[in-house]
Amino acid sequence: MKNPTLPEGAGGFPELGRRLAVAPMLDWTDRHCRYFLRLISRRTLLYTEMITTGAILHGDRDRLLAFHPREKPLAVQLGGCDPGELAACARLAEALGFDEVNLNVGCPSGRVQRGRFGACLMAEPERVAECVAAMAASVSIPVTVKTRIGIDQRDSYQDLAQFVATVAAGGCRTFIIHARKAWLNGLSPKENRAVPPLRYDLVEAIKRDFPALEIVLNGGIGDLDQAEGHLARFDGVMIGRAVYHNPYLLAEADRRIFGDDRPIPSREDILRGLFPYIAEELAKGTPLHAMTRHLMGLFHGVPGGRQWRRYLSERAARPGADWRVLRDAPFFGTLHLVRDAEPARPEDRTEYTERPYHR
Repeated sequence: MKNPTLPEGAGGFPELGRRLAVAPMLDWTDRHCRYFLRLISRRTLLYTEMITTGAILHGDRDRLLAFHPREKPLAVQLGGCDPGELAACARLAEALGFDEVNLNVGCPSGRVQRGRFGACLMAEPERVAECVAAMAASVSIPVTVKTRIGIDQRDSYQDLAQFVATVAAGGCRTFIIHARKAWLNGLSPKENRAVPPLRYDLVEAIKRDFPALEIVLNGGIGDLDQAEGHLARFDGVMIGRAVYHNPYLLAEADRRIFGDDRPIPSREDILRGLFPYIAEELAKGTPLHAMTRHLMGLFHGVPGGRQWRRYLSERAARPGADWRVLRDAPFFGTLHLVRDAEPARPEDRTEYTERPYHR
């Protein structure tokens, strides 16, 4: 099969706006996921997974920082605590075309703590300020910080306000605040996303007391209705796992959040736009399941969604699986999958038989 050209209009938007963003999520928001999400929303700001400075400076930076131009607007999230190393990585990111550099001050995992970055840096606001200042002096793109409302016993509003004031003095003008504290010991990263209570009131107080700063709310936001409600008090909202499990909730984001009146893409439109990208990546040797694993939630809440997930799980990871897995996907709901690719030979077409679903 010839590699088709990429679909017209599948790319991002030239302006950087943070009214709505998809959170950086380890093992999830890779380049394939981001390309897929960009086909659903042109305006939502996307983030890479967290990438450590050591991995970039001493590893395969071309692979780690790779992205398709149509993913933009796109921010890279860095993990690190050395101002010089962070500045070097920021310069690389800007040279490659990223629109923003974000510093992770929110991840509570033990491995991250051992590297002295992530949420544990909330105990060192002066160091975070030094890191921000070094990056800001090295690049012209925005340098932002994603943080928690506190850690362990350092969880008072005064602690949070002091952190924000100190880091802002280093040159940070945008804070993305996950409205939960993090326990550095005793809770897993997964538990830290759910067990500590949400404290939107603390983030609202930061916006009130620091009106010149751009404050983006993160944590517990599950749909666009909630996002719109929070935008009455904050400059932006960031949604995480709710988008990954139900990516089509972004379909109305451009219209509702950004005032963009272009037509809302259908699920069929999205898959048609993704098909050429998959063909290109397959030609480069990318396994099909590395891309289709991000499509599992496309039919969340739609009749046939469970069968869709099982079909992809069963078919896409098989040795030699290629574009025909999507072409030959069964009919679910009102979707007609792409049928204008190379016609299938009878011997190539597989039949899908319904089986009991097991969790």
